[in-house]
Amino acid sequence: MDLDFEKHSKRRKTTHEDGPQTTGMELLPREIARDILSRLPITSLVKFKCVCRAWRAMALDPQVVNLYSSCSTQDADPCVILHSDFPIRNNLYFVDFAADDEEKDKVKRLQAPFSSRMPEFEVVGSCNGLLCLADSLYNDSLYIYNPFTGGYKELPKSLQYPDQEVVFGFGFNPETNEYKAAPCGEVSAKCHTGLFVGHRKPSLMGRLHWVSRPCRNKPARRLVSFDLTDEQFREVPKPDCGGLNRCDYHLAVLGGCLSVAVYCNYRRLEIWVMKEYNEKGSWVKEYKIGAYMPKGLKQNLDRPLKIWKNASNRRVVRALCILKNGEILLEYKNRVLVSYDPKKGKFKDIDLQGTPNWFQAVVHVGSLNWIDTPPPSESRGHGSGSSPYVS
Repeated sequence: MDLDFEKHSKRRKTTHEDGPQTTGMELLPREIARDILSRLPITSLVKFKCVCRAWRAMALDPQVVNLYSSCSTQDADPCVILHSDFPIRNNLYFVDFAADDEEKDKVKRLQAPFSSRMPEFEVVGSCNGLLCLADSLYNDSLYIYNPFTGGYKELPKSLQYPDQEVVFGFGFNPETNEYKAAPCGEVSAKCHTGLFVGHRKPSLMGRLHWVSRPCRNKPARRLVSFDLTDEQFREVPKPDCGGLNRCDYHLAVLGGCLSVAVYCNYRRLEIWVMKEYNEKGSWVKEYKIGAYMPKGLKQNLDRPLKIWKNASNRRVVRALCILKNGEILLEYKNRVLVSYDPKKGKFKDIDLQGTPNWFQAVVHVGSLNWIDTPPPSESRGHGSGSSPYVS
């Protein structure tokens, strides 16, 4: 069912056309209003900007957008984007863990404005409120997309690898204040390390990261970074865990630190965290997570015919992020979200209304960051706009 934002906007339309109204929010000093808006969950901010033109202008104030992005990155729980991959058309869903209790228990479906042109896609990455999506059907299109404004930008097609599968990484260059979708096909060719197709490349400190594929002359895997500023490749010191020489690991950014989750015997997970970036001595075995079977995995479901390139049948659990309360958010077998309390050693299944049967979870910090292409509501000339998602 469509959310009530659009209906609410239509009911007030005649009032807006008769003349502007003043609400208490506009009477507040700008600094106070900006501070209030910067503390709202992204779902509440989307509702706020859909009320009327004046509130929309306040929410899209560049100072509010920048302040919101910095505050949400540091203090709030993130959103989680759920990418559901079906043979005919892909769907994006999300849950806002920073929302109130009623809202954060519901999964909502996003309405990508370019879905008819790109029915099948992969999520390359998330950075500062923007998603990078790549066409997985024809390996042709690449979009940068803000799911909470509906704004998007199609990037120019790559002509460098016309007959090859190109793998991308997505990150932010703090030196130039630019976002970059780097073709990692070029990366693997230049640094002669290779990479695993479909593995997401964590972005941190203006660099993309991955573990190299072993080759004949260099069988040991290396932790490699690609600097988005000078476009140079550098080796990053890896932890002394031994697990990187096997396939059973994944990289993540946990608590703002580069982390390696290594799969051990009996479905256990060890998480190593680099406390000081690029310092080998700062690697610490921070978490040990024991075996766990979520209730949602006890039900047998037919897996979709098309298997995600990112997925691995041997991996049971994947670490996503650390929540504000210190618990670790985990994804089990592309089907269930679970929180783990490292102090108590307890697991908790996260039951969400509307969760798709199969998904890949992507940690996403919601924002109203702008992209060149305006949101659909702006291009139609509507004052308050409608919600970019449905419940």
